[in-house]
Amino acid sequence: MRMFRFALMFAVVAIAGAAGSLRAADEYTYDLVHSSVSFKARHLDLSWIHGRFNLVDGKFSLDREKPENSTFTLTIPVDSVDTGNVARDLHLKQADYFDQKQFPTIDFKSTSVKAIDGGYEVTGDFTMHGVTKSITFPLMGGTEKEWKGVKRVGFSTELKLKRSDFGFDPKAIGLIGDEAIIIIDCEGMRM
Repeated sequence: MRMFRFALMFAVVAIAGAAGSLRAADEYTYDLVHSSVSFKARHLDLSWIHGRFNLVDGKFSLDREKPENSTFTLTIPVDSVDTGNVARDLHLKQADYFDQKQFPTIDFKSTSVKAIDGGYEVTGDFTMHGVTKSITFPLMGGTEKEWKGVKRVGFSTELKLKRSDFGFDPKAIGLIGDEAIIIIDCEGMRM
């Protein structure tokens, strides 16, 4: 009986020790001060119109030992669009473009993550203008640094999206080209 209790106690201690050594994914929140989501699109196929979204919220978790357990989410309020031209910004919020009243946010939620050289390949559901599509893109970076007691990690990507894939009014895709280039530079932080 004494041997059974000793074996049981040893098993409990071993399991507790193993569970304590398992490392959970690191959780990061999006640092708006050191991050940006910008875009550019062609005007009359002559020049580029540049813009950004001034408000972005998101979080991600990184499991460096099992990257497939990592997750990324991002929410962009359409109302924060800023092209440096008030009249254009108001027009972009109208029904023939982003339709901010009906679709107030642009959202991304990852569905799979895998490690690649220099970062991660992220696949997920991207929702814009009421339409959700699965997209895949490389998210480069991931090195963690500590500054003033806060651990930080940064990522960047550039991807192309066609507005016609997301239900934008085809009549509005004339002067401004169908394809937009999205540039995301994000820095996450954790205590």
